[in-house]
Amino acid sequence: MPAPKVRVKWRPPLALIVYAVLLTVMALPVLIVIWFRATEASANRMEPVEIIALVVVLVLTLAVAYVLTRTITGPIDALIARTDEIARGGKAAIRPLESYGTREIAVLSQSFLDLAGKLVDRTEYVRSFAAHVSHELKSPLTAIRGAAELLRDDDADRAMTKAQRLHFLDNIAADAVRLDALLQRLRELAQAEMPMTGGGSSIASVMALLRHRFPALDISGTGDTESLIALPDEAASIVFANLADNALQHGAALLEFTVSADTRTALILVRDDGSGISEENRDRIFQPFFSTRREEGGTGMGLGIVHAMLSSHGGTIHLRQTTGAGAEFEIAIPLLSQRG
Repeated sequence: MPAPKVRVKWRPPLALIVYAVLLTVMALPVLIVIWFRATEASANRMEPVEIIALVVVLVLTLAVAYVLTRTITGPIDALIARTDEIARGGKAAIRPLESYGTREIAVLSQSFLDLAGKLVDRTEYVRSFAAHVSHELKSPLTAIRGAAELLRDDDADRAMTKAQRLHFLDNIAADAVRLDALLQRLRELAQAEMPMTGGGSSIASVMALLRHRFPALDISGTGDTESLIALPDEAASIVFANLADNALQHGAALLEFTVSADTRTALILVRDDGSGISEENRDRIFQPFFSTRREEGGTGMGLGIVHAMLSSHGGTIHLRQTTGAGAEFEIAIPLLSQRG
């Protein structure tokens, strides 16, 4: 959707308005002097005190105009110039102004810089994401195309055996499953980018859902599992199902929830007894498409979806340092009554 355009028409610049107002104010004592001079016939010429008063008024007016220019019009013009620079130069142009003039302009500038930084980060994220998606889709599509061409070129003179035909068909089916899984992850990521509405959920209800969906996992919980957190049921199922699936794929048989809550925030520890996460991979697990199980069909999007979903609902997730086997995640999420 294109950005709305401001209707083109002549509008006075702020500097013109400032100077016009000040000159009008300055004109008042001049008019008063002229009025009294006109009503006093005996006065033939201006007295020195009158001249001095008018000069003082002129100097003060120019001084006020200079202060307003330095504190208002100058910083606003600089902010407009910085906007154009950011539009042309990207993230390198996002830097503070030399002078802000007033507190309100400083706050406005900071808000603008924050917004510009988020937009540039978003652009870079979309560019990187598009490249990763293209790469992820290309591999199975290439395999499917190659197998289909081999099956199409099969003829009576060089006929494939039944085993060969089944092998290519199995490859096509496996790649189709991988594409379906990738598309499902993309749909979940699209949901994660936009906060859902419709109430909250409790860890108790989440555990019930996970027990039904992942019967191979022994799921238990301690602490304040009944408190409502600011994650709608659908969002909570996506977040914790991805964590459970990730644990299961790493050989876990146990998934434990520990919940504590204060007046505003719930702290949820999710621990499994799987193979854990190696030290060299700890800083990469939330990157989109990073996976150590690509050969087994992993898309590398699960934890990225979890991170995006929690962020869109005001929450955070961190990987905690653990001793021994397994992985432990710390999730902080607002309680339902405290959100917003």
